[in-house]
Amino acid sequence: MDKKLNLVSINIPWPANYGGVIDIYYKIKALHDCGIKVILHCFEYERPRAAELEDVCEEVYYYRRRTGFLSNLTYLPYNVYSRKDKRLIANLLKNDYPVLFEGLHTCYYLNDSRLKGRFKVFRECNIEHDYYRGIGKAERNLIKKCFFYIEAIRFKWYQKHVAGADLMVAVSETDTNYLKQAFPRNKVEFVPCFHGNERITATAGQSGFLLYHGKLSVRENEKAALYLIENVFGKMTSYRCVIAGMNPSDTLRRAVACYEHVELVANPSSECMRELIHTAQVNLLVTFQDTGLKLKLLNSLFAGRYVVVNPMMLAGSGLDTLCYIAETPEKMIGICRKLMETPFSADVLEERRKKLFPFFSDNYQARRLIEMISF
Repeated sequence: MDKKLNLVSINIPWPANYGGVIDIYYKIKALHDCGIKVILHCFEYERPRAAELEDVCEEVYYYRRRTGFLSNLTYLPYNVYSRKDKRLIANLLKNDYPVLFEGLHTCYYLNDSRLKGRFKVFRECNIEHDYYRGIGKAERNLIKKCFFYIEAIRFKWYQKHVAGADLMVAVSETDTNYLKQAFPRNKVEFVPCFHGNERITATAGQSGFLLYHGKLSVRENEKAALYLIENVFGKMTSYRCVIAGMNPSDTLRRAVACYEHVELVANPSSECMRELIHTAQVNLLVTFQDTGLKLKLLNSLFAGRYVVVNPMMLAGSGLDTLCYIAETPEKMIGICRKLMETPFSADVLEERRKKLFPFFSDNYQARRLIEMISF
């Protein structure tokens, strides 16, 4: 008997080129490879429709977001209310298959009475009120700052609605523990991000540059990049330092331009980004928010050489033993200088294989998820 699953996505999950949609796309692909027929419901937002999704989905439905000022005039989070669409609930009611809601943003219909009796899964990708409070703190524009703080308050209130889910799957051990305390009657499981790395592609050897990568239009990532330029990269004049990612701001471009040895790679293709991660001697990753599991961390461990992080980057990932941890810029500089002169060895690769497989493989987690869902 065919097993089918409705999956409600925050955005069109192709191309899989930034955190949230990477997890969604490779989850769909892994479920497809395990024989699950996915009916995808996705909201169109700044991304074109993608024929590639038809290769891994049984059906694909698209919905437009209700963006703009009027969608802000609600007690609900803007990012939830703007994903209200009568066609979505109508399409969900066409079948009786389980429904997987990807992130709190997609949960407008989770408690709809018409879905009573359906098996519903909530995929947690962030503690949203903490996340929005964090980006509000980092935001320089006063109007945007106010929006993010208001959104954080709304999400804090709205979070209680996910108690209606039959299963919650969190992206980190830290977030799993949080949800277990907040929802003691619900079943909560740790399912790390899906990432598309079928094997470890990192290679032994040595190169001459360090890399920070991320979606640079996200304020948290821009803050991290500016921090590294000022406190770490700017002081490592003996090495080439690269910052790569989507849509960097003029502020970031100006900061990079102050240093001859620091390079910005704006809007790299997926192939270019993989090559940068793969060939960098050190992937230096910093965050100032400890919610969620950072996909850039998994990608760096699967595809890159040495990985240096601050403690918040690990955020209950269970990957501490595979990284070099530095709390201060001085420690980052010291560790990075040492690693730049130390060839990456086959022994380190073997340790990664033991730690990353099978638990952090997409196929393993897809099979776990299938076992948890009542089809």
